[in-house]
Amino acid sequence: MYKHGGLNGLLTLQGLCCATAPSDSGNECINANAKYCGECIQAGAKCGWCKDPDFLKQGETVSTRCDELQSLIKRGCSDAMIENPHGEQKTLKNKTVTNRRKGAEKLRPEDITQIQPQKLSLTLRSGEPQTFNLKFKRAEDYPIDLYYLMDLSYSMKDDLENVKNLGTSLMLEMSKITSDFRIGFGSFVEKTVMPYISTTPAKLLNPCTGDQNCTSPFSYKNVLKLTSNGKNFNTLVGQQQISGNLDSPEGGFDAIMQVAVCGDHIGWRNVTRLLVFSTDAGFHFAGDGKLGGIVLPNDGKCHLENNVYTMSHYYDYPSIAHLVQKLSDNNIQTIFAVTEEFQPVYQELKNLIPKSAVGTLSANSSNVINLIIDAYNSLSSEVILENSKLPEGVTLAYTSRCKNGVVSEGESGRKCSNISIGDEVMFSISVTSKGCPKQGKPEIIKIKPLGFTEEVEITLNFICECECNKDGIKNSQLCHFGNGTYECGACKCNEGRVGRQCECSSNDVATEDMDRTCRKDNGTDICSNNGDCVCGTCECKKRDNPEERYSGQYCECDNFNCDRSGNKLCGGHGRCECRVCICDPMWTGSACDCSLDNSTCMASNKQICNGRGTCECGTCKCTDPKFQGPTCETCPTCPGVCTEHKECVQCRAFGTGEKKDTCERDCSYFNLIKVKDRDKLPQPNDASYPVMHCKERDANDCWFYYTYAVNNNTEKEVHVVDTLDCPAGPDIIPIVAGVVAGIVLIGLALLLIWKLLMIIHDRREFAKFEKEKMNAKWDTGENPIYKSAVTTVVNPKYEGK
Repeated sequence: MYKHGGLNGLLTLQGLCCATAPSDSGNECINANAKYCGECIQAGAKCGWCKDPDFLKQGETVSTRCDELQSLIKRGCSDAMIENPHGEQKTLKNKTVTNRRKGAEKLRPEDITQIQPQKLSLTLRSGEPQTFNLKFKRAEDYPIDLYYLMDLSYSMKDDLENVKNLGTSLMLEMSKITSDFRIGFGSFVEKTVMPYISTTPAKLLNPCTGDQNCTSPFSYKNVLKLTSNGKNFNTLVGQQQISGNLDSPEGGFDAIMQVAVCGDHIGWRNVTRLLVFSTDAGFHFAGDGKLGGIVLPNDGKCHLENNVYTMSHYYDYPSIAHLVQKLSDNNIQTIFAVTEEFQPVYQELKNLIPKSAVGTLSANSSNVINLIIDAYNSLSSEVILENSKLPEGVTLAYTSRCKNGVVSEGESGRKCSNISIGDEVMFSISVTSKGCPKQGKPEIIKIKPLGFTEEVEITLNFICECECNKDGIKNSQLCHFGNGTYECGACKCNEGRVGRQCECSSNDVATEDMDRTCRKDNGTDICSNNGDCVCGTCECKKRDNPEERYSGQYCECDNFNCDRSGNKLCGGHGRCECRVCICDPMWTGSACDCSLDNSTCMASNKQICNGRGTCECGTCKCTDPKFQGPTCETCPTCPGVCTEHKECVQCRAFGTGEKKDTCERDCSYFNLIKVKDRDKLPQPNDASYPVMHCKERDANDCWFYYTYAVNNNTEKEVHVVDTLDCPAGPDIIPIVAGVVAGIVLIGLALLLIWKLLMIIHDRREFAKFEKEKMNAKWDTGENPIYKSAVTTVVNPKYEGK
């Protein structure tokens, strides 16, 4: 038993409905405002509850028992007195994945394991994730069930001929993949109502035109249950006949729904299930049934009688989402074998149906076997995890570790691709709960690879209460004469009782939420965090300093949190009331630091601030920007300032000028600062006071530059460039060089001109000579009176040398 004094202190401080913790936006434990231990541990994984009865200090409330662990320890709660439960996990079934080679002893499908573990139990603490690894290994020689669903509208007539031999051919090809293969066959056309088919008696018997012999239209027909007898497949398919309908889209969705949900009629086993959907047209979906007056949504149930769908005229086509759900629930992987014309349409459909594939069918379906093999390899080489519906507040996070060390997170963490037979991949799955769904009752979730029947069953248990709750004392005298249960160091009131120690009756309080009357303006803070709510009334805390106190209906006022000036509350010129300073006479301002006495603002002309400003708190605020100083009498930029200070600047900076002999006596009234160049002079934008720029000339025609200003301390400052800007004399050498160069260039120019004229003259004379030469060719002809020799004698010894 506790001592009487400790008990009274405990009873005074504890409360369940009327206490709150100090506001701390970064501390989820305190912000949870937990009234008992169970609420605290659900607030977050970092939160702990101190169950030490003597833990709370003066002014603290019950909810401050809930805090971050390190904070609780710093505040004096020992590790042994902190409730901080942790989650755990147990593996209930962990059968190793099957490691079997093709040709080994044949196993039943239920004896083959591709996923490990198979059953887990997780205990979840709010905000604390539990992570486990899931292994998947694609087993070799895994059994396969394939159901071939074919469109038997008239346009598929030539395709039917090629499918008639599909059974034995596909059996032969699939034997290369698995030794346990079964195949089935079904066909579909359209709903048997207008306007999808013609309902005239003749068309109902033979919907085809001309002399073609077709069977009556039907919606869906299960021709052959899954079998391992390929010849039987060929025989039954060979007996099928083409039918016909009026519109282009077909009723394939009705057929897919029945194949998915009529497992007993189809003969599905718990193995790989493939549905091959073969067509050369589009599809009807939910809502299209209105054309035939069918408005009832598809119920997603089996309606086969004598292997024929009997409710096509009663239920609408299923929606795509409905099909996705049923295909996923029954672990069926779909292969759409469609003609090239409709390949883009079914490619979009494939994007909406997980674990599905699209293949382009040739015009007469001659490539259907290769299409099925390729699509199966594509589907089986990818594993995608999906989970059942999660309880409220529970989330899953996936991380995949695929082949070649590829790691993915987020949505990509659910998937691994390019998995070959015998490959192992690992998934890391993290389960996190926020709070306690459904009062902490165990929940079961399942995780499985899409298209496979194997799954992991996970039982989720939730930590909603602390261990110390089990030691609670019902109707404890510590809780106001037995009006509550004393558990984990605090009172949990019985129904109809409220208050710190359950001392109040809820009937005596005019509201269901007693705290509401203790909250100012419907805020979140109870008694402004400066007091305790006792049966709907705020009782303000006491301060260590008896002169400091909280007050007000919601303890929102105090007399020590007002503005300060000179480290004095209200500047020492007023009193603090409800966090606002009430100033003494002749003082104003939020901290009573503004004097109303204007004697310090009086200028020499007996005007306040020289008539160029206002007196605020005993200090002049100059309204004319050109004037400054304590009484707005100084004008550093007024005309004549530069001339007024020229002589003094000249004598102090350069030792020249008219006042060089009396410089020390007449020119010591300002501070002189020398700078290297004009860029270093103060600019208006880098000074907090007006600056006057000056440019003056001395007796030697040299310019000097300076600035004059009065700083904030009313000191006069002159910045002067320490070098004079004097005009320079003429440079003789460049002038002489220029004259010589000019003369030379002019001479060269004259020579070039003379040369050019001579060339032109010579060319003209030569042209004239050539012309006269041409005119003199008359004398080169033969003499008309000249006669040549009659006999020519050649010396035989002469060889023309």
